[in-house]
Amino acid sequence: MQIEFYGAARTVTGSQHLLTFGEYKILLDCGLFQGRRAEARELNRKLNWDARELDAVILSHAHIDHSGNLPTLIKHGFSGSIYATPATRDLCAIMLMDSAMIQMRDAEHLLKHRDEHVEPLYDIDDVANTMQLFDPMPYHHSFSPVPGMTVTFYDAGHLLGSASVVIEWEEDGVKKRMMFTGDVGRENRPILKDPDKIGDVDFIISESTYGGRLHEVEQDLERSLLSIITDVIKKDGKLLIPAFSVGRTQELIWYLNNLYNRGLLPHIDVFVDSPLAIRATDVFRLHPECFDAQTRAMLYTDDDLFSFPGITYTRDVIASKRINESKKPAIIIAGSGMCESGRILHHMAQYIEKESTTMLFLGYNAPHTLGRKIVNGDKEVRIFGNYFTVNAHVYELPGLSGHADHAGLIQYLSDRTISTVKEVFLVHGEPEGQEALAESLKNAGFSSVNIPERGTVITI
Repeated sequence: MQIEFYGAARTVTGSQHLLTFGEYKILLDCGLFQGRRAEARELNRKLNWDARELDAVILSHAHIDHSGNLPTLIKHGFSGSIYATPATRDLCAIMLMDSAMIQMRDAEHLLKHRDEHVEPLYDIDDVANTMQLFDPMPYHHSFSPVPGMTVTFYDAGHLLGSASVVIEWEEDGVKKRMMFTGDVGRENRPILKDPDKIGDVDFIISESTYGGRLHEVEQDLERSLLSIITDVIKKDGKLLIPAFSVGRTQELIWYLNNLYNRGLLPHIDVFVDSPLAIRATDVFRLHPECFDAQTRAMLYTDDDLFSFPGITYTRDVIASKRINESKKPAIIIAGSGMCESGRILHHMAQYIEKESTTMLFLGYNAPHTLGRKIVNGDKEVRIFGNYFTVNAHVYELPGLSGHADHAGLIQYLSDRTISTVKEVFLVHGEPEGQEALAESLKNAGFSSVNIPERGTVITI
Protein backbone atom coordinates (compact mmCIF):
# COMPACT_ATOMS: atom_id res chain seq x y z
CA MET A 1 0.00 0.00 0.00
CA GLN A 2 1.35 3.39 -1.04
CA ILE A 3 -0.06 6.78 0.01
CA GLU A 4 0.55 10.00 -1.92
CA PHE A 5 -0.49 13.19 -0.15
CA TYR A 6 -1.60 15.83 -2.64
CA GLY A 7 -4.20 17.96 -0.87
CA ALA A 8 -4.66 19.17 2.70
CA ALA A 9 -0.93 18.57 3.25
CA ARG A 10 0.32 21.20 5.72
CA THR A 11 -2.79 23.18 4.87
CA VAL A 12 -6.46 22.88 5.73
CA THR A 13 -8.29 22.65 2.41
CA GLY A 14 -8.27 20.51 -0.74
CA SER A 15 -8.34 17.04 0.84
CA GLN A 16 -6.92 14.51 -1.66
CA HIS A 17 -4.91 11.39 -0.81
CA LEU A 18 -4.07 8.78 -3.44
CA LEU A 19 -3.76 5.11 -2.48
CA THR A 20 -1.92 2.70 -4.76
CA PHE A 21 -2.80 -0.88 -3.91
CA GLY A 22 -1.10 -3.29 -6.29
CA GLU A 23 -2.43 -2.41 -9.74
CA TYR A 24 -5.30 -0.32 -8.35
CA LYS A 25 -5.55 3.39 -7.54
CA ILE A 26 -8.09 4.73 -5.07
CA LEU A 27 -8.56 8.39 -4.16
CA LEU A 28 -9.54 9.39 -0.63
CA ASP A 29 -11.58 12.59 -1.02
CA CYS A 30 -11.39 15.02 -3.93
CA GLY A 31 -11.75 18.47 -2.40
CA LEU A 32 -11.28 22.00 -3.63
CA PHE A 33 -8.30 23.99 -2.41
CA GLN A 34 -9.48 27.32 -1.00
CA GLY A 35 -7.28 30.37 -0.54
CA ARG A 36 -5.79 33.03 -2.79
CA ARG A 37 -7.95 32.84 -5.89
CA ALA A 38 -5.25 32.65 -8.57
CA GLU A 39 -3.32 30.03 -6.59
CA ALA A 40 -6.47 28.06 -5.77
CA ARG A 41 -7.59 28.11 -9.40
CA GLU A 42 -4.25 26.68 -10.55
CA LEU A 43 -4.10 23.98 -7.88
CA ASN A 44 -7.69 22.89 -8.49
CA ARG A 45 -7.34 22.79 -12.25
CA LYS A 46 -4.18 20.67 -12.30
CA LEU A 47 -4.66 17.01 -11.38
CA ASN A 48 -1.61 15.12 -10.14
CA TRP A 49 -2.61 11.84 -11.76
CA ASP A 50 -4.43 10.54 -14.80
CA ALA A 51 -8.10 10.54 -13.82
CA ARG A 52 -8.74 7.69 -16.27
CA GLU A 53 -6.42 5.42 -14.24
CA LEU A 54 -8.34 5.84 -10.99
CA ASP A 55 -10.48 2.86 -10.02
CA ALA A 56 -12.57 4.45 -7.25
CA VAL A 57 -13.07 7.47 -5.02
CA ILE A 58 -13.90 7.06 -1.35
CA LEU A 59 -15.52 10.22 -0.04
CA SER A 60 -15.55 11.04 3.66
CA HIS A 61 -18.18 13.79 3.54
CA ALA A 62 -19.78 16.50 1.44
CA HIS A 63 -17.97 19.68 2.49
CA ILE A 64 -16.51 21.35 -0.58
CA ASP A 65 -12.92 21.11 0.64
CA HIS A 66 -13.42 17.33 0.56
CA SER A 67 -15.82 16.81 -2.37
CA GLY A 68 -15.70 19.96 -4.47
CA ASN A 69 -13.28 18.86 -7.19
CA LEU A 70 -15.08 15.63 -8.07
CA PRO A 71 -16.60 17.11 -11.26
CA THR A 72 -13.09 18.07 -12.43
CA LEU A 73 -12.12 14.44 -12.00
CA ILE A 74 -15.07 13.30 -14.09
CA LYS A 75 -14.34 16.01 -16.66
CA HIS A 76 -10.86 14.49 -17.07
CA GLY A 77 -12.18 11.01 -17.73
CA PHE A 78 -12.78 9.29 -14.37
CA SER A 79 -15.53 6.69 -14.77
CA GLY A 80 -15.25 4.57 -11.63
CA SER A 81 -17.49 4.53 -8.56
CA ILE A 82 -17.70 7.26 -5.93
CA TYR A 83 -18.43 5.62 -2.58
CA ALA A 84 -20.11 7.72 0.11
CA THR A 85 -22.95 7.47 2.62
CA PRO A 86 -26.50 8.18 1.36
CA ALA A 87 -26.67 11.52 3.20
CA THR A 88 -23.32 12.57 1.74
CA ARG A 89 -24.57 11.71 -1.74
CA ASP A 90 -27.69 13.84 -1.23
CA LEU A 91 -25.71 16.81 0.11
CA CYS A 92 -23.22 16.58 -2.75
CA ALA A 93 -26.09 16.82 -5.23
CA ILE A 94 -26.88 20.35 -4.04
CA MET A 95 -23.38 21.47 -3.00
CA LEU A 96 -21.60 20.56 -6.23
CA MET A 97 -24.34 22.18 -8.30
CA ASP A 98 -24.02 25.32 -6.17
CA SER A 99 -20.24 25.26 -6.66
CA ALA A 100 -20.67 25.04 -10.44
CA MET A 101 -23.13 27.92 -10.48
CA ILE A 102 -20.80 30.12 -8.40
CA GLN A 103 -17.91 29.43 -10.76
CA MET A 104 -20.02 30.20 -13.81
CA ARG A 105 -21.29 33.48 -12.30
CA ASP A 106 -17.76 34.48 -11.21
CA ALA A 107 -16.48 33.85 -14.73
CA GLU A 108 -19.24 36.02 -16.19
CA HIS A 109 -18.51 38.79 -13.67
CA LEU A 110 -14.77 38.84 -14.39
CA LEU A 111 -15.36 38.91 -18.11
CA LYS A 112 -17.92 41.71 -17.89
CA HIS A 113 -16.23 43.97 -15.34
CA ARG A 114 -12.52 43.25 -15.77
CA ASP A 115 -12.35 41.86 -19.29
CA GLU A 116 -10.67 38.82 -17.71
CA HIS A 117 -11.41 35.42 -19.22
CA VAL A 118 -11.48 32.65 -16.60
CA GLU A 119 -12.76 29.20 -17.47
CA PRO A 120 -14.85 27.59 -14.70
CA LEU A 121 -13.40 24.35 -13.37
CA TYR A 122 -16.65 22.63 -14.29
CA ASP A 123 -20.27 23.33 -15.14
CA ILE A 124 -23.66 21.89 -14.22
CA ASP A 125 -23.41 19.17 -16.87
CA ASP A 126 -20.19 17.94 -15.26
CA VAL A 127 -21.98 17.84 -11.91
CA ALA A 128 -24.86 15.85 -13.40
CA ASN A 129 -22.36 13.34 -14.80
CA THR A 130 -20.65 13.16 -11.41
CA MET A 131 -23.85 12.29 -9.56
CA GLN A 132 -24.40 9.27 -11.81
CA LEU A 133 -21.21 7.69 -10.45
CA PHE A 134 -22.19 7.76 -6.77
CA ASP A 135 -22.58 4.36 -5.13
CA PRO A 136 -24.04 5.06 -1.66
CA MET A 137 -23.07 2.79 1.22
CA PRO A 138 -24.56 2.94 4.73
CA TYR A 139 -22.54 3.06 7.91
CA HIS A 140 -21.09 -0.23 9.21
CA HIS A 141 -21.63 -2.02 5.89
CA SER A 142 -18.38 -3.39 4.43
CA PHE A 143 -17.77 -3.21 0.68
CA SER A 144 -14.87 -3.83 -1.73
CA PRO A 145 -14.03 -0.92 -4.04
CA VAL A 146 -11.29 -3.06 -5.62
CA PRO A 147 -10.37 -6.74 -5.24
CA GLY A 148 -8.45 -7.50 -2.05
CA MET A 149 -9.57 -4.35 -0.20
CA THR A 150 -12.46 -3.98 2.23
CA VAL A 151 -13.82 -0.57 3.26
CA THR A 152 -16.27 0.33 6.03
CA PHE A 153 -17.82 3.72 6.84
CA TYR A 154 -18.16 4.75 10.49
CA ASP A 155 -20.03 7.82 11.70
CA ALA A 156 -17.55 10.70 12.15
CA GLY A 157 -20.10 12.97 13.86
CA HIS A 158 -18.89 16.01 11.90
CA LEU A 159 -21.59 16.62 9.28
CA LEU A 160 -24.74 14.86 8.18
CA GLY A 161 -23.47 11.66 6.56
CA SER A 162 -19.82 12.27 7.44
CA ALA A 163 -17.67 9.16 7.76
CA SER A 164 -14.38 7.95 9.07
CA VAL A 165 -13.11 5.33 6.67
CA VAL A 166 -11.55 2.02 7.72
CA ILE A 167 -9.57 0.24 4.99
CA GLU A 168 -8.51 -3.40 5.42
CA TRP A 169 -6.25 -5.53 3.26
CA GLU A 170 -3.76 -8.37 3.48
CA GLU A 171 -0.07 -8.35 2.59
CA ASP A 172 2.14 -11.44 2.75
CA GLY A 173 -0.49 -13.19 4.84
CA VAL A 174 -0.69 -10.33 7.36
CA LYS A 175 -3.96 -8.42 7.78
CA LYS A 176 -3.59 -4.66 7.96
CA ARG A 177 -6.06 -1.96 8.98
CA MET A 178 -5.88 1.76 8.26
CA MET A 179 -8.22 4.55 9.35
CA PHE A 180 -8.79 7.78 7.44
CA THR A 181 -10.58 10.01 9.92
CA GLY A 182 -12.07 12.44 7.42
CA ASP A 183 -13.12 15.36 9.62
CA VAL A 184 -13.80 14.31 13.20
CA GLY A 185 -16.81 15.74 15.00
CA ARG A 186 -17.32 16.48 18.66
CA GLU A 187 -19.07 14.55 21.38
CA ASN A 188 -22.32 15.78 22.91
CA ARG A 189 -23.17 18.07 19.99
CA PRO A 190 -26.74 18.73 18.85
CA ILE A 191 -28.39 16.95 15.91
CA LEU A 192 -25.67 14.40 15.06
CA LYS A 193 -24.48 11.28 16.83
CA ASP A 194 -21.10 11.19 18.55
CA PRO A 195 -18.20 9.83 16.49
CA ASP A 196 -18.17 6.03 16.37
CA LYS A 197 -15.57 4.10 18.30
CA ILE A 198 -13.55 2.16 15.74
CA GLY A 199 -11.01 0.08 17.65
CA ASP A 200 -7.46 -0.95 16.85
CA VAL A 201 -5.78 0.03 13.59
CA ASP A 202 -2.24 -0.15 12.21
CA PHE A 203 -2.15 3.23 10.45
CA ILE A 204 -4.06 6.49 10.81
CA ILE A 205 -4.49 9.42 8.43
CA SER A 206 -5.96 12.07 10.69
CA GLU A 207 -7.26 15.58 10.27
CA SER A 208 -5.70 18.23 12.54
CA THR A 209 -7.75 21.36 11.90
CA TYR A 210 -7.94 22.44 15.53
CA GLY A 211 -4.51 21.19 16.59
CA GLY A 212 -3.25 23.42 19.37
CA ARG A 213 -6.67 24.98 20.02
CA LEU A 214 -9.52 24.29 22.43
CA HIS A 215 -13.22 25.10 22.03
CA GLU A 216 -15.36 26.97 24.49
CA VAL A 217 -17.37 24.84 26.86
CA GLU A 218 -21.02 24.27 25.94
CA GLN A 219 -22.68 26.47 28.58
CA ASP A 220 -20.44 29.44 27.70
CA LEU A 221 -21.34 29.07 24.04
CA GLU A 222 -25.07 29.38 24.62
CA ARG A 223 -24.62 32.22 27.11
CA SER A 224 -22.33 34.05 24.70
CA LEU A 225 -24.80 33.69 21.84
CA LEU A 226 -27.64 35.13 23.95
CA SER A 227 -25.40 37.97 25.17
CA ILE A 228 -24.47 38.94 21.61
CA ILE A 229 -28.10 38.88 20.46
CA THR A 230 -29.21 40.99 23.43
CA ASP A 231 -26.48 43.54 22.71
CA VAL A 232 -27.50 43.76 19.04
CA ILE A 233 -31.09 44.49 20.08
CA LYS A 234 -29.94 47.24 22.47
CA LYS A 235 -27.87 48.86 19.70
CA ASP A 236 -30.81 48.53 17.29
CA GLY A 237 -28.36 46.93 14.89
CA LYS A 238 -27.78 43.91 12.74
CA LEU A 239 -26.03 40.66 13.61
CA LEU A 240 -24.29 39.30 10.51
CA ILE A 241 -23.34 35.64 10.72
CA PRO A 242 -21.29 34.30 7.81
CA ALA A 243 -22.12 30.63 8.15
CA PHE A 244 -21.19 27.55 6.21
CA SER A 245 -24.44 26.66 4.49
CA VAL A 246 -24.19 22.96 5.24
CA GLY A 247 -23.77 21.88 8.84
CA ARG A 248 -22.96 25.10 10.68
CA THR A 249 -26.14 26.90 9.61
CA GLN A 250 -28.37 23.98 10.62
CA GLU A 251 -26.68 23.70 14.00
CA LEU A 252 -27.08 27.44 14.63
CA ILE A 253 -30.78 27.28 13.70
CA TRP A 254 -31.16 24.25 16.00
CA TYR A 255 -29.74 26.32 18.89
CA LEU A 256 -32.02 29.28 18.15
CA ASN A 257 -35.03 26.96 17.88
CA ASN A 258 -34.12 25.30 21.17
CA LEU A 259 -33.72 28.68 22.87
CA TYR A 260 -37.12 29.72 21.52
CA ASN A 261 -38.78 26.53 22.78
CA ARG A 262 -37.35 27.23 26.24
CA GLY A 263 -38.58 30.85 26.21
CA LEU A 264 -35.05 32.29 26.24
CA LEU A 265 -34.70 33.76 22.75
CA PRO A 266 -35.40 37.53 22.67
CA HIS A 267 -37.84 38.72 20.02
CA ILE A 268 -35.78 39.42 16.90
CA ASP A 269 -36.19 38.74 13.21
CA VAL A 270 -33.97 35.94 11.92
CA PHE A 271 -33.20 35.62 8.21
CA VAL A 272 -31.57 32.58 6.65
CA ASP A 273 -30.37 34.16 3.43
CA SER A 274 -28.76 31.29 1.56
CA PRO A 275 -30.47 29.16 -1.08
CA LEU A 276 -27.88 26.43 -0.50
CA ALA A 277 -28.49 26.45 3.26
CA ILE A 278 -32.22 26.18 2.67
CA ARG A 279 -31.81 23.19 0.35
CA ALA A 280 -29.34 21.62 2.78
CA THR A 281 -31.82 22.02 5.63
CA ASP A 282 -34.34 20.09 3.54
CA VAL A 283 -31.75 17.29 3.18
CA PHE A 284 -31.26 17.27 6.96
CA ARG A 285 -34.99 16.70 7.36
CA LEU A 286 -34.71 13.66 5.06
CA HIS A 287 -32.08 11.86 7.15
CA PRO A 288 -33.25 11.35 10.75
CA GLU A 289 -31.15 8.15 10.79
CA CYS A 290 -28.15 10.45 11.32
CA PHE A 291 -29.72 12.23 14.31
CA ASP A 292 -28.67 11.48 17.87
CA ALA A 293 -31.13 10.21 20.48
CA GLN A 294 -31.74 13.67 21.97
CA THR A 295 -32.65 15.20 18.60
CA ARG A 296 -34.91 12.29 17.66
CA ALA A 297 -36.69 12.63 21.02
CA MET A 298 -37.32 16.33 20.35
CA LEU A 299 -39.28 15.39 17.22
CA TYR A 300 -42.08 14.08 19.46
CA THR A 301 -42.83 17.63 20.65
CA ASP A 302 -41.47 19.73 17.78
CA ASP A 303 -42.03 18.34 14.32
CA ASP A 304 -39.67 20.86 12.66
CA LEU A 305 -36.42 21.50 14.52
CA PHE A 306 -35.32 24.07 11.95
CA SER A 307 -38.22 26.51 12.17
CA PHE A 308 -39.75 28.80 14.79
CA PRO A 309 -41.80 32.04 14.83
CA GLY A 310 -39.65 34.93 13.60
CA ILE A 311 -37.40 32.94 11.26
CA THR A 312 -37.62 33.59 7.51
CA TYR A 313 -35.93 31.58 4.78
CA THR A 314 -35.21 33.83 1.81
CA ARG A 315 -34.79 31.91 -1.42
CA ASP A 316 -34.80 34.56 -4.15
CA VAL A 317 -32.72 37.69 -4.72
CA ILE A 318 -35.67 40.05 -4.30
CA ALA A 319 -36.41 38.69 -0.81
CA SER A 320 -32.72 38.96 0.03
CA LYS A 321 -32.60 42.64 -0.94
CA ARG A 322 -35.69 43.38 1.15
CA ILE A 323 -33.84 42.31 4.29
CA ASN A 324 -31.77 45.49 4.10
CA GLU A 325 -34.90 47.64 3.87
CA SER A 326 -35.84 46.72 7.44
CA LYS A 327 -34.83 49.19 10.16
CA LYS A 328 -35.45 46.70 12.97
CA PRO A 329 -32.74 44.66 14.69
CA ALA A 330 -32.17 41.38 12.91
CA ILE A 331 -29.99 38.30 12.69
CA ILE A 332 -28.82 37.67 9.13
CA ILE A 333 -27.35 34.22 8.53
CA ALA A 334 -25.82 33.99 5.07
CA GLY A 335 -23.15 32.11 3.17
CA SER A 336 -20.30 31.86 2.74
CA GLY A 337 -18.62 31.03 6.03
CA MET A 338 -15.25 32.53 5.05
CA CYS A 339 -16.85 35.54 3.29
CA GLU A 340 -15.37 34.58 -0.06
CA SER A 341 -18.65 34.59 -1.98
CA GLY A 342 -22.39 34.45 -1.48
CA ARG A 343 -25.02 36.82 -0.15
CA ILE A 344 -23.12 37.66 3.04
CA LEU A 345 -20.94 40.00 0.95
CA HIS A 346 -23.96 42.13 0.00
CA HIS A 347 -24.96 42.48 3.66
CA MET A 348 -21.39 43.25 4.69
CA ALA A 349 -21.20 46.02 2.09
CA GLN A 350 -24.40 47.44 3.58
CA TYR A 351 -23.53 47.19 7.28
CA ILE A 352 -19.83 46.58 7.99
CA GLU A 353 -19.05 50.28 8.38
CA LYS A 354 -21.78 50.80 11.02
CA GLU A 355 -20.85 50.61 14.70
CA SER A 356 -24.27 49.15 15.48
CA THR A 357 -23.37 46.09 13.43
CA THR A 358 -21.93 42.90 14.91
CA MET A 359 -20.21 40.19 12.88
CA LEU A 360 -20.12 36.74 14.42
CA PHE A 361 -17.84 34.02 13.05
CA LEU A 362 -18.71 30.46 14.01
CA GLY A 363 -15.78 28.46 12.73
CA TYR A 364 -12.51 28.25 10.92
CA ASN A 365 -11.38 30.85 8.37
CA ALA A 366 -8.60 29.74 6.03
CA PRO A 367 -5.54 31.98 5.53
CA HIS A 368 -5.92 34.80 3.00
CA THR A 369 -9.73 34.64 3.01
CA LEU A 370 -11.78 37.76 3.72
CA GLY A 371 -13.13 36.13 6.87
CA ARG A 372 -9.61 35.55 8.22
CA LYS A 373 -8.66 39.19 7.51
CA ILE A 374 -11.64 40.47 9.48
CA VAL A 375 -11.06 38.08 12.38
CA ASN A 376 -7.39 39.11 12.44
CA GLY A 377 -8.44 42.73 12.92
CA ASP A 378 -7.95 44.28 9.48
CA LYS A 379 -9.65 47.68 9.55
CA GLU A 380 -10.00 48.02 5.81
CA VAL A 381 -11.29 45.22 3.59
CA ARG A 382 -12.18 44.87 -0.06
CA ILE A 383 -15.70 43.81 -1.04
CA PHE A 384 -16.82 43.74 -4.68
CA GLY A 385 -13.72 45.71 -5.65
CA ASN A 386 -14.41 48.56 -3.20
CA TYR A 387 -12.72 49.24 0.14
CA PHE A 388 -14.76 49.39 3.34
CA THR A 389 -13.77 50.42 6.87
CA VAL A 390 -14.56 47.74 9.44
CA ASN A 391 -16.46 49.54 12.20
CA ALA A 392 -18.58 46.52 13.07
CA HIS A 393 -17.86 44.65 16.28
CA VAL A 394 -16.29 41.28 15.49
CA TYR A 395 -16.70 38.15 17.60
CA GLU A 396 -15.82 34.50 17.25
CA LEU A 397 -17.70 31.55 18.74
CA PRO A 398 -15.46 28.61 17.86
CA GLY A 399 -17.55 26.45 20.18
CA LEU A 400 -19.98 26.02 17.28
CA SER A 401 -17.30 24.40 15.19
CA GLY A 402 -18.08 20.94 13.89
CA HIS A 403 -14.47 19.84 14.38
CA ALA A 404 -13.00 18.11 17.41
CA ASP A 405 -10.48 20.41 19.09
CA HIS A 406 -6.96 19.54 20.23
CA ALA A 407 -8.10 17.57 23.29
CA GLY A 408 -10.93 15.94 21.33
CA LEU A 409 -8.58 14.71 18.61
CA ILE A 410 -6.17 13.25 21.16
CA GLN A 411 -9.06 11.46 22.88
CA TYR A 412 -10.45 10.17 19.57
CA LEU A 413 -7.11 8.92 18.29
CA SER A 414 -6.16 7.42 21.67
CA ASP A 415 -9.38 5.43 21.98
CA ARG A 416 -7.64 2.21 20.92
CA THR A 417 -4.56 0.19 21.81
CA ILE A 418 -1.96 2.84 21.03
CA SER A 419 0.88 0.34 20.77
CA THR A 420 -0.80 -1.25 17.72
CA VAL A 421 -0.60 2.02 15.74
CA LYS A 422 2.58 1.95 13.68
CA GLU A 423 2.23 5.40 12.16
CA VAL A 424 0.01 8.49 12.28
CA PHE A 425 -0.10 10.96 9.38
CA LEU A 426 -1.51 14.41 10.17
CA VAL A 427 -3.30 16.21 7.33
CA HIS A 428 -5.89 18.97 7.01
CA GLY A 429 -4.30 21.47 9.39
CA GLU A 430 -1.97 24.43 9.65
CA PRO A 431 1.68 23.58 10.41
CA GLU A 432 1.86 25.23 13.83
CA GLY A 433 -1.25 23.43 15.07
CA GLN A 434 -0.07 20.16 13.53
CA GLU A 435 3.25 20.40 15.34
CA ALA A 436 1.44 20.94 18.64
CA LEU A 437 -0.85 17.98 18.02
CA ALA A 438 2.04 15.75 16.93
CA GLU A 439 3.91 16.53 20.15
CA SER A 440 0.84 15.72 22.27
CA LEU A 441 0.26 12.45 20.41
CA LYS A 442 3.86 11.40 20.96
CA ASN A 443 3.48 12.21 24.66
CA ALA A 444 0.32 10.05 24.65
CA GLY A 445 2.37 7.09 23.44
CA PHE A 446 2.14 7.11 19.63
CA SER A 447 5.54 5.95 18.38
CA SER A 448 5.57 7.70 15.01
CA VAL A 449 3.69 10.85 14.00
CA ASN A 450 4.39 12.42 10.61
CA ILE A 451 3.24 15.63 8.94
CA PRO A 452 3.56 14.98 5.19
CA GLU A 453 4.16 17.78 2.73
CA ARG A 454 2.36 18.10 -0.57
CA GLY A 455 3.67 15.39 -2.90
CA THR A 456 5.02 13.16 -0.11
CA VAL A 457 4.87 9.45 -1.03
CA ILE A 458 4.80 6.86 1.76
CA THR A 459 4.86 3.07 1.45
CA ILE A 460 3.31 1.25 4.39
